[in-house]
Amino acid sequence: MTAALQSDVPPEGGWTTDHLDGLPEDNRRRELLDGVLLVPPSPTRIHQNTAGLLAVALEAECPDEYDVTQGVEVRINRTRCFVPDVLVTTAEAALRSPSPYWYAPHEVVLAVEVVSPSTRSIDRVLKPALYAQAGIPFYWRIETGDGELVVHTHRIDPVDEVYTETGRWTKFVDTGEPFPVNLSIARITPRHL
Repeated sequence: MTAALQSDVPPEGGWTTDHLDGLPEDNRRRELLDGVLLVPPSPTRIHQNTAGLLAVALEAECPDEYDVTQGVEVRINRTRCFVPDVLVTTAEAALRSPSPYWYAPHEVVLAVEVVSPSTRSIDRVLKPALYAQAGIPFYWRIETGDGELVVHTHRIDPVDEVYTETGRWTKFVDTGEPFPVNLSIARITPRHL
């Protein structure tokens, strides 16, 4: 399986989560889109700082029935998996033994993506569409351009399996979903944006 990664030829039938499980741990973020391996470039400092600050802020407000984490895989099926920058899961899922290195979509309450220049289309179009199809109730997208952060919050329309925007926040995120959040944007803004 490692040999397949080192060549230009994907495994017969495309990549699966089984193939990913067989790869050595090298701190690369690998995602699958219908058997196609996606390896985004390393995130920028701004991206990582924003995700870290958001995770800490959400953790401070998170009720006991949920858990906040960063960069853990969501396995939609054997040929489709993504790694949200920040996610909120059920506490029950987070307490699985051994500690989970991936979650099923029904265990995820909120997926958050911090938009990077190299993943704009994926974070703005592809991931929200596929997270909604998978039934993840809430999606947040954080834009970091123009020297300020903007947080876009979305809730799933379970009938149409699409997200509808519930807010565009530039000063405070003040929402009751997935739990009461009253968060200053300054709190999640990296020091040197």
